[in-house]
Amino acid sequence: IHWGRLAGGNTSPINQEREVRIRKHLRLESPEYFPSSYDTAWVAMVPLPGSNHDAPCFPQCVEWILENQHGDGSWGTNKSDSSVNKDTLLSTLACVVALKKWNVGSEQTKREFLDMAKIILAGLQFVARNLSIVMDQQIDAPVSFNITFPALVSLATGMGLEFPATETSIDGILNLRNMELERLACEEHPGKEAYCAYVAEGFVTTPGEWNIVMKSQRKNGSLFNSPAATAAVLVNNYDDRAFHYLNSIVNTFGSAVPTLYPLNTYYQLLMVDTLNNVGISRHFSTEIKSIMDKTYILWSQRDEEIMLDIATCAMAFRLLRMNGYDVSSEQLSHVAEASSFYKSIEGYLNDTKTLLELYKASKLSLSANESILEKIGCWSGSLLNEKLYSDPMQRIPYLGEVEYSIKFPFYAMVEPIHHRRNIEHFDVSFPQKLKRKNLPCHIDKDILTLGAEDFRLSQSMYQEELKLIESWQKENKLDQLQFIRKNLINCYLSAATTISPHELSDARVACAKTIALILVADDFFDIDGSEEELKDLISLVQKWDQHHEVEFYSQHVKVVFWALYTTVNQLGAKASVLQNRDVTKYIVESWLDLLWSLETDAEWQRNKYVPTMEEYMTNATHSFALGPIIHTTLYFLETNLWEDIVKYPEYKELFRLLSSCGRLQNDVQSFEREFKDGKLNSVALLIHHSGGSMSIEEAKEAIEESIASHRRDLLQLVLREDSLIPKTCRDLVWRLYKTSHVFYSQADGFSSPKEMMGALNAVINEPLKLESTSISLADQLKNKNML
Repeated sequence: IHWGRLAGGNTSPINQEREVRIRKHLRLESPEYFPSSYDTAWVAMVPLPGSNHDAPCFPQCVEWILENQHGDGSWGTNKSDSSVNKDTLLSTLACVVALKKWNVGSEQTKREFLDMAKIILAGLQFVARNLSIVMDQQIDAPVSFNITFPALVSLATGMGLEFPATETSIDGILNLRNMELERLACEEHPGKEAYCAYVAEGFVTTPGEWNIVMKSQRKNGSLFNSPAATAAVLVNNYDDRAFHYLNSIVNTFGSAVPTLYPLNTYYQLLMVDTLNNVGISRHFSTEIKSIMDKTYILWSQRDEEIMLDIATCAMAFRLLRMNGYDVSSEQLSHVAEASSFYKSIEGYLNDTKTLLELYKASKLSLSANESILEKIGCWSGSLLNEKLYSDPMQRIPYLGEVEYSIKFPFYAMVEPIHHRRNIEHFDVSFPQKLKRKNLPCHIDKDILTLGAEDFRLSQSMYQEELKLIESWQKENKLDQLQFIRKNLINCYLSAATTISPHELSDARVACAKTIALILVADDFFDIDGSEEELKDLISLVQKWDQHHEVEFYSQHVKVVFWALYTTVNQLGAKASVLQNRDVTKYIVESWLDLLWSLETDAEWQRNKYVPTMEEYMTNATHSFALGPIIHTTLYFLETNLWEDIVKYPEYKELFRLLSSCGRLQNDVQSFEREFKDGKLNSVALLIHHSGGSMSIEEAKEAIEESIASHRRDLLQLVLREDSLIPKTCRDLVWRLYKTSHVFYSQADGFSSPKEMMGALNAVINEPLKLESTSISLADQLKNKNML
């Protein structure tokens, strides 16, 4: 790995340090958690069992509160931010109440040197100075703030604490809770019960209410893995399982507890997903494999940490399936219907991040029989679209992530463009709705910095390689052929989007040259070449090294053949060294298959023959021209490929499905243009063979359904765990699919090069546009889930 290496420069020690830190965090059994003043305060309020409520069960939490008050009188985690928010007010008041509860400052605490009255007063004065924030409904607030904050005010006044504020102000705050309780009393939302348990520390007062809340208790003894909510159980009624949960957390963290625990699986999956999204996951493959293995074990055991958190469950399914693990969509049956989602806390709060994770997971269907994924995709997509169009003023910035995910499903994302977008939008966060997550402070900046550095290095490589490709084109006189499409740069773009890692330069250049030659051959057969010229070219390729036995029918034939002969031999020689055997002949064979298929198309055109759909698609397996691309490129990516890999049934099926998807999608986009030119494609054939009963739109719809079916089958083979085809080969096939999808999603990217100009600039030309301010993933993603 050559972080920061540009044109032979030295590896950056700083980037090496960042890589080491990332690797360390990936290997942690448990992530680094931020302490939560609010949750620590609630744990500090738990009485010692059997003490008649006159001694704290966890005095170390009380000590932590004493030692961590800020200079302005507040408590909270964000010391670098001088702004005051509702979260800080909530934490501060909770700490004040916890200290007052145990009359800390008396002799038994052995802290005579502290003036406890000043500590409590400073906290109260901080809250009083900022009470206007409490009543401002335009300011973002932690979940259930209008219940939990007034509840703490009631606790404080009940303990005899006097707020330096007017009675009117206090009454206004208490009224917030009353209004919220009245709203809840009238509400019939199926998730109300889960919500009340989720915020138990601010809501529950009667034994009957506690009985309802305890239905949500998990196997580990917690309420939703929340120390605060679980502590509220013990403050009111002793529960052995809840006690063991809190005792375990305090033993783990010492004195200050996090907002949620455990979060190990979510955190590790989030790390993996983030590394994937910014394009540097390949540098941490060993660590990621270990994480995914552990996640698969937990998934197989239906572990609560995964299954009871919808976002974690959806993310685990998506990442496990995309990494080739055998996971059934049946495990998502508990959220197959929107009604099940609404019963959850995520559903009650209409959490956008959770919906987005579900929607992404639903797109990974491997079979038409995965009805659960289809159902999830339908209702989650509908809810996300409602969010997009319900309030246009709120679409920026976080709803842009929703719009992007809906517009570009995973199979329509080419890596460099996807990586660039994620790097540039690294600071886009979702408004907080669920209790906060806790992520390490600096690892996010390391990920962003390395992702940006990797992308810049790739761009530098792309620019140099493009110059080489342009020189190659001139050396082979291809620029003198007037009949070919002038879009060499798009040929290179398709190679760069398929093989994006900067270290794979030889494979990328080989791929780009092959694509450029394919376009030459395609245009020669489709536009310029006579029947005699086409057959002459095929004869020359058949003879290959004995081509002198065949005369060149025309100068065009000579230029095309010599470019093909010289380039294939050069690439074949390099590939043969890597494979430790001669592979040139296999590349030539793939070219012959392509040329014969192009000749078949040309012959149909000359004879005005209308093939059956089966004949057309059989020929399309080769005429879509992916054979030479795959065969040539693969030799530069995977060493020691066995000789007869191309004859293996699974390889042939991969090739057929990939080519069929590409051909059908190309046909949908090029139908109008080809129809005007008198050419047949699959859309026209469907209409023709229907006897005119099928309209153009119906034919296109049928083709789109066929594309979706082929894509599912292709993905199933690509992700097949017991496949004999090397993973490198299967990954190349899938990336070629995605590139093909992008090039033919709106128009023919090769016939309409202007359509690809935006992608071209994003991948090769335009520098990254990063915010000048410090960007922190910890700051953006420290919510357990985000709306």
